[in-house]
Amino acid sequence: MVERSPVLNMLCHAILIAGALMVCVPLYFAFVAGSLTVAEVQKVPLPWLPGGQFFDNLQLAWSKGNFSRTFANSIIVALGITAGKIAVSLLSAFAITYFRFRYRMLAFWLIFTSLMLPIEVRIVPTFEAVANAALPLQWLLDTLHAADLWGWISGHDVAITLEWNMVNTYPGLILPLIASATATFLFRQFFLTIPEELCEAARLDGASPLHFFWSILLPLSVPNMMALAIILFLFGWNQYLWPLLFTTDKDMVTAVIALKGLIPRSDSEPAWNIAMSGALLTMLPPVLVVLLLQRWFIKGLIDSSK
Repeated sequence: MVERSPVLNMLCHAILIAGALMVCVPLYFAFVAGSLTVAEVQKVPLPWLPGGQFFDNLQLAWSKGNFSRTFANSIIVALGITAGKIAVSLLSAFAITYFRFRYRMLAFWLIFTSLMLPIEVRIVPTFEAVANAALPLQWLLDTLHAADLWGWISGHDVAITLEWNMVNTYPGLILPLIASATATFLFRQFFLTIPEELCEAARLDGASPLHFFWSILLPLSVPNMMALAIILFLFGWNQYLWPLLFTTDKDMVTAVIALKGLIPRSDSEPAWNIAMSGALLTMLPPVLVVLLLQRWFIKGLIDSSK
């Protein structure tokens, strides 16, 4: 039974209003700053009412930040990271949950402990691996050549150099980030809630493991996948460090990196109005994703908690 109390209702509403103000007030000031001129935005304190340059500043920020190209890059990277993380996590959680192989739990705990190794910690070896994805094969060939085995295998004692450079490419921006221990853990916990009798019935009907996964598990996981897809899209869209270090071509820059270029420097005009307009533009796709898919997000959270 849910108790209704006027005092408790007022307290809950006050907390919600305070939280909404903490979130919305900075956005409102960004909107106000993005609608002012350069001279007006430097006033202290900042005006509370918006000016009349909002759409002009948006247009200038769009062209100055090359957002037509950087938005396309960010969308491709964010969607690639989202799809890759969900696909890899679903398959790994399925294998750990329904297959009884040796060291199964050890593999799960190794995946889970990888949460302690974010991209910032392994940034140097990751960059080296992506700069030459064929490096493991090169090590193998060098070892065989040093042991005089390559000439015996191939019949030609010639040193071979392999190189697969993924710098300034979409696979290089996406592939190092598609593994997700958190998503694997969440899908595993959901698979554990599915009755074992369902798997037994599928096995009696002659369904293969992949058929059971595709026809039964995948449809049941749609709410969880959609809720997780929203979080992963925001994660991919807001990536900063990896695209900053990995992209040297301006045509491969993402929207967040382009926004950094709009921030005024000490030797440039303090055009904070353009920077705030660019920040509002950069926030628009994640906000639209959350607003359009919020019903799926809530449904996924409710279904996963049952």
